[in-house]
Amino acid sequence: MLRKEQYSEQELVKGCVNNDRYCQEIFYRKYFPAMLRMVLRYTQDREVAMEIANTGFLRVFQKLDTFSFKGSLEGWVRRLVFHALSDHFRRKKEPVYFLDIEERDAPTNSNALSKLYFEDILSLVDKLPAASKEVFWLYAVEGYTHVEIAEKVNISVGTSKWHLSNARKKLKTLLDSYYNYKHYAG
Repeated sequence: MLRKEQYSEQELVKGCVNNDRYCQEIFYRKYFPAMLRMVLRYTQDREVAMEIANTGFLRVFQKLDTFSFKGSLEGWVRRLVFHALSDHFRRKKEPVYFLDIEERDAPTNSNALSKLYFEDILSLVDKLPAASKEVFWLYAVEGYTHVEIAEKVNISVGTSKWHLSNARKKLKTLLDSYYNYKHYAG
């Protein structure tokens, strides 16, 4: 029997698609810890996080035959699990505490974050400049380090840090504007 490090991604995916339970177990053990860490960034309830991550993995296994190896397998898995996370908060109509604001940054109106739902936050993230949005997404949502982001998008670590800082500043401004608009408009 092959060990998990002896399978290529293509062999692992093919085995999973063919319902090979051993390949499915290897796949799950390989990607689940990182996906659970991502989900735990949005909910501190470990049981809820496990439920969301497992729901995401069910989707992954159901759609694995559609993966075309045109990008990162882990990134593709992460997107499907993230959609499960999004669906969970949409169904529960719970606000998502999304932004990782560093202590050295100026405070954001705390009411703004508590009143925002997942879709609201995603629409604000979409308003960021493309490069800053990409770095913010990779760092804050997908959990990549600055070194990994630099390699992934072919920029320096310093540039990655700058884009993250820029994204956070712009998001704070957008959050404050959003909250003030909602507060006074309705």
